[in-house]
Amino acid sequence: MSTQAEAVSVAPARIEKPSATLLIGLSLGYFMVLLDTTIVAVALPAISGSLHVGLSGLQWVTNGYTITFAALLLTAGWLSDRLGGRRVFLYGLVAFGVLSGISAAADSLGALVALRLALGAAGALMLPASLAVITNAYSDPADRARAVGNWAAITGVALAAGPLVGGALTDSVGWRAIFLINVPLALISFVITLRLAPETPRKQRSGLDITGQLSAVVTLGALSYALIEGPDKGWGGGPVVGAFVLAALAAAVFVAAESRAKDAAMLPLRMFRSRGFSTALGVGLIANFGLSGLLFVLSLFFQEGRHYSSLSAGLAFLPLTLPTAFNPIYTGRLVGRIGPRRPAAFGFVLMGVGALLQAPFTGDSGLDLGITVVGLLAFGFGVSFALPALVAGMASSVPADLAGIGAGALNSARQVGASLGVAVLGVVLNLSSTSADGTRWALVVGGLSLLFGSVVAWTGLKGRTAS
Repeated sequence: MSTQAEAVSVAPARIEKPSATLLIGLSLGYFMVLLDTTIVAVALPAISGSLHVGLSGLQWVTNGYTITFAALLLTAGWLSDRLGGRRVFLYGLVAFGVLSGISAAADSLGALVALRLALGAAGALMLPASLAVITNAYSDPADRARAVGNWAAITGVALAAGPLVGGALTDSVGWRAIFLINVPLALISFVITLRLAPETPRKQRSGLDITGQLSAVVTLGALSYALIEGPDKGWGGGPVVGAFVLAALAAAVFVAAESRAKDAAMLPLRMFRSRGFSTALGVGLIANFGLSGLLFVLSLFFQEGRHYSSLSAGLAFLPLTLPTAFNPIYTGRLVGRIGPRRPAAFGFVLMGVGALLQAPFTGDSGLDLGITVVGLLAFGFGVSFALPALVAGMASSVPADLAGIGAGALNSARQVGASLGVAVLGVVLNLSSTSADGTRWALVVGGLSLLFGSVVAWTGLKGRTAS
């Protein structure tokens, strides 16, 4: 999931004010990309039954999308600048729509995971490109700010809609419908963008940081493989140990490549001299570690432990998802007054407490169900306080000429956290004897991680935004 922080590049002025329909078309594409990060959660048991896959297979279905999405976001921004945002967005839409249709016909785990990896790449293309079109289309700064605010509000709506839409489609039509829904959405967005979006200027950029890009993909892919396959193949087994070694070597190559690449670096290392930037990336990773991990764990528990239908599981997540649809507006104003530190730290405390509160109550009594609602509500409000504050913390900690890279880095860090959350908490589930025990310990691990995030946010973010 991404945020409004990416709206920092300034484009050449245009005379006419764009049609509101254009913003709808661009936001629809963005909505579709974000929806795919959460809509699959409640469909996992149905996919498991249909394709006869276990827990590790379900982790790959979830992580396949976020691995390539996270690893390719910065390169997608480079392509958007080099080829033009409008063109890249349209390419991404076509790829996303076609791949979604093919995903609905997948008849094996390998095919579905490969398609999820490809969908993540297509989604990465669309994210920075849609923002480039908006910043180019709106010449007036106030109009541009409002447009980007409306575009970014899709984040909360997509998070709220994902489990509910996924549950409804899975129950009424089947799990394949969660991919088919993208086809008409992509088509509508494509037609609107093709007809109304202005051409975006192409910028002269340094060469693509191929070494940095490939090493980033290998690092994340190898680490995810080791964490997901470790419980089944054995932590001391050759493939798992080899994957950990490969991840470490690829990470070292990435750091070395970014040090040498200078202006062509995918992620200039000098940005980490800013404590606020480093903190924002770290806590952004922790936030999505907890959020995506919790969605994965509880989606399985609600359906396998409490025997909810897919739709009921989606409805059960409403206390978590609804606050993210409206509270970020208040959080944005609050951050403008007091800075990002306190809202971010408070949000992480709420998320951590919300997870830990549920851990002892994994039964199906009235008390257990009531505590689940309270815990999810606290978690949802925590998300809606923490994430907008992290965006502001990042934006106030990097120079203007690096703001776009900084925003892409934050989104990449969050998606890396999402992949690790599913992988690590999946390990916790694998190590437990029952679904209830696994869920309990996963909530404890996730909750403690989020409380640690509150400490990092409090000590590393600024007390007030830069003037």
